[in-house]
Amino acid sequence: MALAALVAACGPVEQPSGARPATKVFRYAMDQAPTTLDPVQGANIYANFVIVNAYDTLYSYKYLARPYELKPNLAADFPTIAPDGLVYTFRLKKGVRFIDDPAFPAGRGREVVAEDLIYSIKRQFDPRNQPQGAWLWQGRIAGLEEWKAAGSDYDQPVSGLRALDSHTLEIRLLRPYPQLVATLAQGFAAVVPREAVDKYGKGLGVRPVGSGPFKLVSYDTARVVMERNPNFRQEPVDLAYEGYDPATQAFSGVEAIQGRSPPFVDRLEFNFINEPSASWTSFTKGDEIQYTVLPIEQVERVLASKRPVTLRPEYADKYHIYAGLEAGFIFTAFNMDFPDFGYNPDPERERRNKALRCAIIKGYDWQGRNESWYNGLGQVFPGVIVPASPEFDPDLSLASVSRDVAGARQLLRDNGWTPRNLPKLVYGTTAGTTERLNFEQFRAWMGDIGFPREKVVQKTYANFGDISRAWKRNQLPLVAKGWGLDYPDAENTLQLFYGPNGSPGSNDANWENPEFDRLYDEAAVMQPSDERTRLYRRMNQLVIDDCVAITGLSRTRIYLWHKDVIAVPDREILGGFWLKYADVVPAKPAGLTSRAAKGT
Repeated sequence: MALAALVAACGPVEQPSGARPATKVFRYAMDQAPTTLDPVQGANIYANFVIVNAYDTLYSYKYLARPYELKPNLAADFPTIAPDGLVYTFRLKKGVRFIDDPAFPAGRGREVVAEDLIYSIKRQFDPRNQPQGAWLWQGRIAGLEEWKAAGSDYDQPVSGLRALDSHTLEIRLLRPYPQLVATLAQGFAAVVPREAVDKYGKGLGVRPVGSGPFKLVSYDTARVVMERNPNFRQEPVDLAYEGYDPATQAFSGVEAIQGRSPPFVDRLEFNFINEPSASWTSFTKGDEIQYTVLPIEQVERVLASKRPVTLRPEYADKYHIYAGLEAGFIFTAFNMDFPDFGYNPDPERERRNKALRCAIIKGYDWQGRNESWYNGLGQVFPGVIVPASPEFDPDLSLASVSRDVAGARQLLRDNGWTPRNLPKLVYGTTAGTTERLNFEQFRAWMGDIGFPREKVVQKTYANFGDISRAWKRNQLPLVAKGWGLDYPDAENTLQLFYGPNGSPGSNDANWENPEFDRLYDEAAVMQPSDERTRLYRRMNQLVIDDCVAITGLSRTRIYLWHKDVIAVPDREILGGFWLKYADVVPAKPAGLTSRAAKGT
């Protein structure tokens, strides 16, 4: 398939009689590869970007609205909610079909119906699937836990999941859940046909069968290739509805998609490039990847200014740029299931373990990491309520993110810790030069507070999928990771420390604090309010006080994309949903002209 050599144009290119239009290809770059494309296990951003383009979810997010706003996707509208907040009724769009696939009779994809959503949620509660998304609905939807305990028989009903007719779904809750609609915009909630699971089994992880805007062509550790789903529903873009702001978004050229139905490119490629330098080289060649995150080592060369972020003229001529604080953060959780750092049968040792965790936190240099890896553009903050959350407290004390080497050493001495009896710190990373340098920096900081060099050890995993499995299987004492908000609500990061969400759930720390869990349960049924914010902030302080995590920093993301790409990229809450709106301006074949171009 010919690769498009692309130039900007103001109107359609004249094609000679019988000529085929140029194939439009968008080559997107990500820094890790997913290990599965099955929604039941799509627990990271890399899988989710592909999943939401292969499958449908009931809801998604408006393409251009900031702050982010939910919108119906496979759903016809927003649900009807009973006065007690316990019964939600969803209507599905009619005429939506799964892609043609041998899983269906005669190879023709059938219509998506309400039973497909019930089946897809059930899959998250079937232990045979090793599901990773059950935490979204665990203890929320009536009958799901009982269905699981009875053997996860898909032919048996769940009291809280009913198809009222072929296109109407009813969900009954055990308690109010204000975030329910937002959970139905997650890749975990992607709609999977039972026929595909029956035919492919675990093979569904490499052969998605959905009703999304694209269908899979090929998938390996280097690249995913997708093509436009020719039967995708026609839904013309309304830029005003999507939240278009000319003042901040007109530069992108998105006005060109007004009134047209996505997807707009014929071929979508996800290129997985672990090393930032390799991604940059591919990006600047001009005929390979068309989007990248600006590598740290290129910042001084490429940027004319950091505040505000602007490009030097030679780059501004070729690329678009966007910079913004991520809707998420990076942090390191202590795994409390490891008796050397967390819970211990000996109460005295458990007390000393807390002092050890607090000393490690004091020795961590967040400002140094910000300067070393993020050009000082990130925002360091205490706790786990991120700056992008509406409940963030800008006045919270920064003591827990301020380095204090002397205080750390004193804390270790006061609690009987010496270089001889300090436990081994096993720090898991994926393979790569950047990860190695990051680890060496951490080891140096720990050396400053008294850890012998040989007691701070790097354990390397081949890829993100491998280390993610190690986290889920409770195999590492330290879990260093990034978390992007699934929805704009601090509940989404607080649930990372909720006791019932322990491994293989989202609580990698396996922390169990009765007061935290009580407050979480109390806040979980509340609509946004000052009282709920107060409870959230109290929970945040409990995480800080128990020294359960080294946290945190929100990065400023700097995106670059070629000017022949019409898009407003997003790696945050909107995630992979924006890719169906991306367009590419095709090159004019040699010797042809554009009437529209003559008049501009």
